[in-house]
Amino acid sequence: MLGICRGRRKFLAASLTLLFVPAFTWIYLFSGSFEDGKAVSLSPIESQAHSSHYTASNQRERESLEIRMREVEEENRVLRKQLSLAQSRSPTHRRGNHSKTYSMEEGTGDSESLRAGIVAGNSSECGQQPAVEKCETIHVAIVCAGYNASRDVVTLVKSVLFHRRNPLHFHLIADAIAKQILATLFQTWMVPAVRIDFYDADELKSEVSWIPNKHYSGIYGLMKLVLTKTLPSNLERVIVLDTDITFATDIAELWAVFHKFKGQQVLGLVENQSDWYLGNLWKNHRPWPALGRGYNTGVILLLLDKLRKMKWEQMWRLTAERELMSMLSTSLADQDIFNAVIKQNPFLVYQLPCFWNVQLSDHTRSEQCYRDVSDLKVIHWNSPKKLRVKNKHVEFFRNLYLTFLEYDGNLLRRELFGCPSEADVNSENLQKQLSELDEDDLCYEFRRERFTVHRTHLYFLHYEYEPASDNTDVTLVAQLSMDRKSVMQLDLDHTKKALIVPAFETLRYRLSFPKSKAELLSMLDMGTLFTFRYHVWTKGHAPTNFAKWRTATTPYQVEWEADFEPYVVVRRDCPEYDRRFVGFGWNKVAHIMELDAQEYEFIVLPNAYMIHMPHAPSFDITKFRSNKQYRICLKTLKEEFQQDMSRRYGFAALKYLTAENNS
Repeated sequence: MLGICRGRRKFLAASLTLLFVPAFTWIYLFSGSFEDGKAVSLSPIESQAHSSHYTASNQRERESLEIRMREVEEENRVLRKQLSLAQSRSPTHRRGNHSKTYSMEEGTGDSESLRAGIVAGNSSECGQQPAVEKCETIHVAIVCAGYNASRDVVTLVKSVLFHRRNPLHFHLIADAIAKQILATLFQTWMVPAVRIDFYDADELKSEVSWIPNKHYSGIYGLMKLVLTKTLPSNLERVIVLDTDITFATDIAELWAVFHKFKGQQVLGLVENQSDWYLGNLWKNHRPWPALGRGYNTGVILLLLDKLRKMKWEQMWRLTAERELMSMLSTSLADQDIFNAVIKQNPFLVYQLPCFWNVQLSDHTRSEQCYRDVSDLKVIHWNSPKKLRVKNKHVEFFRNLYLTFLEYDGNLLRRELFGCPSEADVNSENLQKQLSELDEDDLCYEFRRERFTVHRTHLYFLHYEYEPASDNTDVTLVAQLSMDRKSVMQLDLDHTKKALIVPAFETLRYRLSFPKSKAELLSMLDMGTLFTFRYHVWTKGHAPTNFAKWRTATTPYQVEWEADFEPYVVVRRDCPEYDRRFVGFGWNKVAHIMELDAQEYEFIVLPNAYMIHMPHAPSFDITKFRSNKQYRICLKTLKEEFQQDMSRRYGFAALKYLTAENNS
């Protein structure tokens, strides 16, 4: 037994190393947002104001960052290699290992005890009696409707995935818009040990449409009431979350609280942290009935099997009908009805500690829920003001939210150790392609990216689209539409043409965008604007012939030249970008070369233009400038691309190799 425990400790130590090193890397990168202990604003205005300070003082810091960046890249490469070796050498997991579990003491606010509990629980016979099995699936239900909710739910999901150690099953009650967006997102995300099921919110409207609701969530804010009827009959328990939730801990800790329910307790809720239900916010304020301060329904633990046996459907309907006779409508959607039911049946509730739902609305008592950052578990942006809410520590909470908003979801595609996930054809094909690559290849990262399937979030902004009858619609940068100008005149639908939009740039963070070509030319003459990359990479856009464009009134044709990389409008059936070029360098150049090889005509639009605004250097361009190996790999990929061009287009492709050698 002692030998088994030691072996598991070694495996655990290796696993924790592989888990925590990326986490520390993320913390290191995140810490770059702070200067002298204070958050550094990323707004363009403040960046411009501080530019002289950075130019004078941070050269050493930049060099240090570049060195550290190379070290992190090397560490990650070595870790991947060690992981593959460890997996190949480790003995096959016995079936008994899948039942290993961990227990979590809840409500102590002691992060050290919590971490100790996790470590101890991961060693089965060597630990305490568990509350949550290691590979037990945690079920989460979320009502999600519309464009805004689909964006919010992704941030919530990323915060859950970041901390989780268990398989997850998300039950999404979604309208047609949210389902289209989220189905594509999760299909391309391919996160292991995550299952998604959708339930049609439109079919549930008739169940709650009879309830007048003043809350901004509308009819969808009432749908949590019918989850016992909506979710599968064999599902016994579920965690229900609002979309404006951010997790700061492992959701398994919350799942473990189900084991504390006793007797007829079927609802796990946190007390409301405002005075709303006390009825003293303003004169003649008359809230729905509630037990004391009432309960907030942003986070709910539902024992579905017991609720069904108690005839929950009949219980809440009768309560709502009775109260609506005098209240006329709900003010806080489902929350009012939940509280009215609890007022009559207080035995239904298991009261959760308030750190499971720290409510950031105005005038709340949320500060009493935590003494330190380590006490925080769930943050709830339950004010219509959202990130603009008034709170003593709102800057910290806002930064935490924005961290997950901007977090690269691809980093969450990690397997759960010892928890086999369901077979996925797309994921298996991807893993097969990746396994054929040589991890010792110094250009491994580039070759790996070629096969990476990137997450796709459709319609990030509100979007209404009616196809044009003549099929001459144009989409720019995937979300901005533009008029048809020249599309019909140049017969783009039936000819091979690439319409060039001349590109300019400004070094100013604030710019009044020119409303006409004449105004743009005036700004160009005054030095407010420049032709794109005029100072650093003239060849990229020189073939556009800006001198001719100044006086042009009709479209004109230009010829391909080496390193030409204009912004173009093309038919959607044009050649795709070559996926070997990721990060910085040669993606547009290779695409324009491919268009030329397929005999596309390059036509410059005389009255169209775009302006590039200044921004901080990307992580990839920093690697290109500082990492010699990055530049070597890019050169290798260019040579491979040119060889592929020669195989596809034969003698006609020789001009690209000749032009490259002469440039």
